[in-house]
Amino acid sequence: MARKIDMAAGRTALAAVGTAQDAGTKPSRTDLATAVRYLLQLLEEKAPGNSVEVRVPPFGAVQVVQGPRHTRGTPPNVVEMDASTWIAVATGAEAWADAAASGRVSASGIRADLADLLPLRP
Repeated sequence: MARKIDMAAGRTALAAVGTAQDAGTKPSRTDLATAVRYLLQLLEEKAPGNSVEVRVPPFGAVQVVQGPRHTRGTPPNVVEMDASTWIAVATGAEAWADAAASGRVSASGIRADLADLLPLRP
């Protein structure tokens, strides 16, 4: 990730997304993007490395987990999901295994299981 999300801004956006979801409304795109990027940043800090690419289109992607560095083409270890799924698994609102079993997480490669890294504690 190129630009760091301020911790206070990330927590505020995450709270706003939660409030909107609790009210049954859609969060603002800005809050959603900031919350996703903030949680990706926390994952990157928790598990630095370059062997797994975690993608949450269209908001962001990071490379994490120690191991062989990938530099060209599609990485061998890729995790991809939508923003609401990422927020749910990253915050512990949903277990990684449940999201993966439901098909809302696409994970390929031997290092692509993030269960041991989640939830994050923002």
